[in-house]
Amino acid sequence: EVQLVESGGGLVQAGGSLRLSCAASALTFHEYYILWFRQPPGKEREGVSCISNSDNSTYYADSVKGRFTISSDNAKNTAYLQMNSLKPEDTAVYYCAAAHLLDTVVEWAMSGTGIDYWGKGTLVTVSS
Repeated sequence: EVQLVESGGGLVQAGGSLRLSCAASALTFHEYYILWFRQPPGKEREGVSCISNSDNSTYYADSVKGRFTISSDNAKNTAYLQMNSLKPEDTAVYYCAAAHLLDTVVEWAMSGTGIDYWGKGTLVTVSS
């Protein structure tokens, strides 16, 4: 049974850093895009970042470029989101997701199209 489990959320001050992890099980990891989404309180879910586990190509939303870095360790079946220079507006529940490389393209996946599996989320709260 495929499972995605996020960890690493918590409370941090503005300007601080967190690293989120997404551990995948029962998944042919290298055949999938791994994505991070977030949903701020009272707002819609938005795509944050994506990595292709076939070639390590990456994509970032404009709001996080230069501050967040996505990476993937295929040997550990784990993806990461390193978040630096955090701002209060980064406060959200962060979700990891997986989409098969043959079923979608990164632009569609970042909008939520073609997602095969979702994690349950981890809360990130950034205080001023």
